Parts: sequence; structure tokens; C-alpha cells
Amino acid sequence: MAMPAPGPRPAPAPPRPPPARITDLKAEFSTTRLIVILAFAGFASTFAGRSIEPLVGVLARDLQSDPHTVALLSTAFALPYALIQPILGPVGDALGKERIIAICLGILTLALAACALTTSLDTLFVLRMIAGGSAGGVVPLALALMGDRIPIERRQVAIGRFLVAVILGQLSGSTFAGLIEGAIGWAGVFAITAAVAALGCGAALLGFDRRAAAPARRPDFRTAVARYRTIVGNPRARILFGAVFIEAIAVFGIFPHLAPLIEARGEGGAREAGLALAGFAAGGLLYAFSVGLLLRFLGLSRMLIGGGLICAGALVTLGLAGTWQLDCAALVALGLGFYMLHNTFQVQVTEVAPTARASAVALHAFSFFCGQALGVAILGGALRGLGQLTALSLCAVVIAGLGLVTARRLATTPSR
Repeated sequence: MAMPAPGPRPAPAPPRPPPARITDLKAEFSTTRLIVILAFAGFASTFAGRSIEPLVGVLARDLQSDPHTVALLSTAFALPYALIQPILGPVGDALGKERIIAICLGILTLALAACALTTSLDTLFVLRMIAGGSAGGVVPLALALMGDRIPIERRQVAIGRFLVAVILGQLSGSTFAGLIEGAIGWAGVFAITAAVAALGCGAALLGFDRRAAAPARRPDFRTAVARYRTIVGNPRARILFGAVFIEAIAVFGIFPHLAPLIEARGEGGAREAGLALAGFAAGGLLYAFSVGLLLRFLGLSRMLIGGGLICAGALVTLGLAGTWQLDCAALVALGLGFYMLHNTFQVQVTEVAPTARASAVALHAFSFFCGQALGVAILGGALRGLGQLTALSLCAVVIAGLGLVTARRLATTPSR
């Protein structure tokens, strides 16, 4: 007797989704891993950028140049950093932000190593321009990458944690350069900054989770130009880009001039300047560790107003030309106030163009570093023509007004 044909096998049960707790832990681990890798990269980038400022007086003597001219080495770093942004934004969106960060850190390593070998101020200017352009592909793309991977409700705290590494790079870069220059010379300082950049490059090459990255595509610069036009057409974006431009002029113009000013008062040289400049980064760390509380108690508008007023008080204190210890205390306050302003601007920028964050952050960095580059020259002329107190008091008025105006405008201006 024929056996009945077997019926169709039942479909296998769909796999059970992992428990929510496991999913949350995986997401938390992925976020932490991303922040750690970006922290190494950001530290290396800012360590290289800030290490030049305490060395201005030493370089001026060794290379037989005027300190105000040598101070423009900061401009030589900041201007290419700004100008490369409109290119790196669409390239990062197309080829992958992780890949571009690693490449830029590799170029930064080579440029810094070459700085350690040169004895020509002209060559040093060229190498600092290369270093600045390559450093420009690190922190802005890192911010854009966090915008891609981290939800908005957790983003300001995550960016605050990333900023700890960026600020530590500023802190150790300026402090280290000032303290160690007497033992190993400025060439030795450049060599160590190159080694730190190499470590950051290695972390980027080996640490990123490539599976989370979008597939690479060919950069479309015609589309990029149209995208930039759209971003600039956003009224909220225009407020943010203008704000960071003005902020950078008012806050950062004094930095490379501080070492010659301290030396002219007979209070020391690179060591004292490095310790004073470290105060700014210490204020940034104070912000990074208290950002959660500040957000809870102040909110966006009061954060901006408070940051502007704190910066204004700090700049007037610097203008009084007291001791280098007083300068250090003022710079602690300046760092706290600056990051209250700047981190708020950064978070807002990551939301003006969610489908093209790298491009939006690139324009933000372009505006900010154009302001830094211009600020050094403006403050140099103002210090010579108006004196330290008047020049820095004008900066104080500008930054206090910026906090008040942006608090009002961002509260009332929609994205579109």
C-alpha cells in the first residue's frame, strides 16, 4: 500500500530578538568604542596644534625673527585647517569619515616629523600649513561621525566626553612644550608631537568598526556645492557659522601673543607661558566634567549667556597684565566660558543638515578656524596700536554680546 506523501515541513520559527538589555549593552559598547578611538585621534590633532604657542619667544630668538611674525605660525596652522574643510566635508561623506581621519593623521605625522628637522622659518611655515590642513580632517569629521552614530538625546554628553580628549591634547600640548623645551629644544618638541600623531593614526587604522561604515562612493563635488548652498540657506546655520567665526577672533587671538607678553614683563618664558596656557584647557575639562549638570540647570539660552559673560570677565583680567599666575586663573575661566558657548554651537550644527553632517560640520570648522587665523593678526595689530587692556576689553565686549545675541536668535530661529 502506498504511503501518503509527507506534507510540507513547517517553517522554522523566526529567531528570537535579543533581549532589550543585551541590545542596549551592545549599543553602549559600540558608542564607547567609537568615542575612545576618536579621542585618540582628537588628542593627537590638538596636541600638535597647541604645542607651538609657548615656543614663540624661543623660535623668534633661535630663528632670528620678530615674535609677532613667529606668532603667525598659529595662523599658518589654522588657515589651511579652515580652507580644507569645504573639500574634506564631501570627501568624508563619500569615502567614509573613518578612512579620511586615518589618512589625515598619517599626513600630520609626516609633516610634524619634518618640522623637527628644519632650521628655516620659511620651511617651518610651509610645514605648519601642511600640518594644519591635515589636522583639519580629524576633529570636524569626528564630530560628524558622532552625529551619524549617536542619537541626539545622548549626543551633547557624548561630544562632551570626546572633548575631554581634545582638551587634554590642548592642555598637554601647551604645557608639555613649555616645560620640556629647555631640556630637548623645540625640535625635540616637534619630534614628540609627531610620535603622538603616529599613535593616533594607528588607533584610527586599527580601531574603527568598518562594518558600521556606509559603503564608499565617488565624491560628487557638484552635488557638494549644491549641498553647501542649501546648508548656508538655512537661517539657523548662518547664525551658528557667524557665531563661531566671531567667537574664535575674540577668544583665540591672544594665545600665540601671550608668551612674548609674559617674557616682556620679565616673568619668564616658554615654561611660564605653557603653564598659563594650560589654564584654558583646565577650564575646558571643568566644563566637560560638569556638562550634564550645566545642561540640566541652565538650558541652551542661559548656557550661551553665561558662557559669554564668563569669557568677557576672563579677557578683561588678561588685559590687566598681572602675573602669569593671574593669567592662568583667567584662562581657566576663559576655557570654561568658551566651551559653554562652543559645545552648544557644535551640537546645534550637527542637526542643521542630518543627511550631510560632515558638510555642515566642515562649514562650521571653516568659519571657526578662519576666525582663529584672522584673530591672531587682528590682536597682534591691536596690541601694538591700542595696548593690552584696551584690545582685550574690546574682545570682552564682543564675546559678551555674542552670548546674548545667539541665545535670543537660536531660541527664535527655526531651521528652515
